[in-house]
Amino acid sequence: MNFRVLFLLFIVPGLHAELPPSAYEAMQAKAAEQLEIEVLRVSVEPGESRTQKDVHVVALTVKVTRTGSDLKPNEIINILYSIRDHPQGWQGAGEVPIPAEKAHSVAYLTRMESGDFAPAAGRMSFSNF
Repeated sequence: MNFRVLFLLFIVPGLHAELPPSAYEAMQAKAAEQLEIEVLRVSVEPGESRTQKDVHVVALTVKVTRTGSDLKPNEIINILYSIRDHPQGWQGAGEVPIPAEKAHSVAYLTRMESGDFAPAAGRMSFSNF
C-alpha cells in the first residue's frame, strides 16, 4: 500500500471537525453573562431521544464580570442544556461538558425567556483558553 492509502485508512477516520479556537473566543466575547460560579448540584436525565441527555446545573454566582441580566454575586442560578452521545467517527463541534459538583469555574451564559440560563460558548462555556 502506498502512503496515501495508509493515511486515509488510519488517520482520516480519527479526525473530527472541531471549531477553531477563534470561534469559541468569539462566542465567549458575545456571551451576555460572564461569571465565576460554584457548582452546587448537577443532574443528568434522559432526553427526548435515546442519544440525548438533559443537564441541569444549579450554581452559585461567585463573581460577576459581565451581565446582561443584572446578576449579582451570591445568587443561585439554573443552567439548562442538552448533550448528545455521538457514534464513533462522528465529526462536529464538541459537546458542552458536564461540570462536577463543588467545582469552581468561569461560565459564559445566555439568559433564556424562562429566566434560566444556557451555555453560550459551546464546549468552552465553562473554561477559558
